[in-house]
Amino acid sequence: MSSYSKTLYIGVTNNLIRRVQEHKNAKVEGFTKRYNIKYLVYYEMTDSILSVIEREKQLKRWRREKKIKLIESLNSSWEDLSFCI
Repeated sequence: MSSYSKTLYIGVTNNLIRRVQEHKNAKVEGFTKRYNIKYLVYYEMTDSILSVIEREKQLKRWRREKKIKLIESLNSSWEDLSFCI
């Protein structure tokens, strides 16, 4: 997820639609609320919770530049993808 100014947030959920709505409505205290993280700009889906947790850890270790390249490889205009899910 991202803010308008492209501050990035990476997280895991078992219900993407619900989680995106929580961010959009600022129901999550902390980083995402403070930095106005409201735009779904990239997501991955899988059935394996273990692989999801490992992927989250991997992405969080990446430098910002690498995360941006990943996002832009599939969403070059940083569109809010929440309307597509």
